[in-house]
Amino acid sequence: MTMQQIESIQALRAKRDQWRACSERVAFVPTMGNLHEGHLALVKKAKELADRVVVSIFVNPMQFGANEDLSRYPRTLAEDKVALESCGVDVVFTPLVDDVYPRGLAQQTQVAVPDISNILCGQSRPGHFQGVATVVCKLFNMVQPDIAIFGKKDYQQLLVIKLMVADLSFPTEIVGVDTARNTQGLALSSRNGYLSAEQKQAATIIYQSMRALVLDIEGGATLPSAIAIAKQAWQQHGLVPDYLEVRRQEDLGLPTQQDTKLVVLAAAYIENTRLIDNLEFTL
Repeated sequence: MTMQQIESIQALRAKRDQWRACSERVAFVPTMGNLHEGHLALVKKAKELADRVVVSIFVNPMQFGANEDLSRYPRTLAEDKVALESCGVDVVFTPLVDDVYPRGLAQQTQVAVPDISNILCGQSRPGHFQGVATVVCKLFNMVQPDIAIFGKKDYQQLLVIKLMVADLSFPTEIVGVDTARNTQGLALSSRNGYLSAEQKQAATIIYQSMRALVLDIEGGATLPSAIAIAKQAWQQHGLVPDYLEVRRQEDLGLPTQQDTKLVVLAAAYIENTRLIDNLEFTL
């Protein structure tokens, strides 16, 4: 079957009603486009878990800060559609900003997930997760999926969405998929497109240093000393640290001596490009 591009919410719901009448399960992958192999891994997982797959491409203005890269965020719809059709996607949903936010951003009802939205990336990007939660909430109401697939690279985002779904009683199962990486360990990201070849090489220190940090902690090093060594390695490769922290996997709370399921969370700048990554581990 040929993939269908749908722009209107009404047409999308009509399609969704057809599938529901046939008792078909629907999986949903929300994206901002400029797709890479990491996105396509989410689509492949969606194909495994459901009868029908919807992928949205919507560059969400609400999650970009005043000094961030909304205007220069890559828009590659033609290439994205080719990639999605080759993966067997049923519908690519490409709503217009005016349809998603008909009263404008300033008047839009917003969804806020407290506490977890204000730490780490939320501290560096105030309002970001409110923008994410709001648009995902709206997209869930538009698509009405049985399952939604998110990448673990945006670890904090994944937990924000899980909490929102639980708190607002969405009948949607949230599935996280492991981060896709290149052969040198760099997490695949649309923002990698802003980097030169030399900068991409330098950025591999993020994953390398996270792995070294875990080994240091397992070897008995204190958390502050392990983090200091990792940040020093970043600076030697030209990266400016935003944050590098170890938190609990379940809620991103500060770990205690009793906590064993942990995650390293990292954010760093290479010139004007901000990269994030994470690494789960168990003590």
